[in-house]
Parts: sequence; C-alpha cells; structure tokens
Amino acid sequence: MYFHQIVKGAFLFLLKEKQILLYKRKNTTHFQNYYGVVSGNVEENEIFETAIIREAEEETGIKILKEDLKVVHVMHRIDEQDESFYVFFLAEKWSGKIENKEPNKCEELIWAKLDELPKNIVPYVKDAINNYRTNNYFSEYKWQ
Repeated sequence: MYFHQIVKGAFLFLLKEKQILLYKRKNTTHFQNYYGVVSGNVEENEIFETAIIREAEEETGIKILKEDLKVVHVMHRIDEQDESFYVFFLAEKWSGKIENKEPNKCEELIWAKLDELPKNIVPYVKDAINNYRTNNYFSEYKWQ
C-alpha cells in the first residue's frame, strides 16, 4: 500500500521592535546563502509547538515557553520535489541570549525590519512574512 508523504515544518517569527530574526543558510542544497527564519522539520511523534521550541533552542540557544507562541500563518506548499505543510509561529518573548548555535548551517543571524527584508530571502518564507503582515492566516504556495 502506498502512503502519500507530506513534509511537516515549523517556522518561527522571532520579533523585537518590528524586526524579525533571520538565519542565513549555508552548506545546504536548499536555498544556499538565502535568509530564512529559525525552522525545522517536525519529527515523528512530535507536535508543531514542541518542534519549534526545540529548533529555537538548537539553532539560537533561547528558550521559548509554549504559552508565548502564537500561530500566525499556515502554508500548504508544493514544488517539484515534495509537498509540505508549514506552521509559522510568532514569539516576542523568550529567555536566554540569542547566539548562532549551528555555525556549520548558519552563516549569520541578523535582525531585519519587516518592511525591509533582504533580497535573498527564501521565497516562501518571504511570502509567509507578507501574509502575516496582512493578517492572512492561510496560503497555498506554488500549488497547481
């Protein structure tokens, strides 16, 4: 029996003073040298909230409480390689100092104004940020 696989991803819009934390990707075949946000796949038997809390700590060293997360966008994405379901969370409160904990995967962490994002940002992340800014809670990206 064939089971259709959908990649599940959790993403974090970490905000302070109308700026978002961006993560410059390196050593990857997927959007090398592009900016994204803290993110990762949801592992087997893991829920989206747990996944993004884990990823935030693994990638930046910060701790976020479940009650400090807010779902701000959901995206159903399809491309040539796979089909994905993404949940984008917002957090404006955390504990710990933000550091690059994955220098082998991240060239740098930067704060960018929401209305002045770099040109080299992962396209579907940019789309999700723009949807968040316009209070659009659901999108389908490159769906055919």
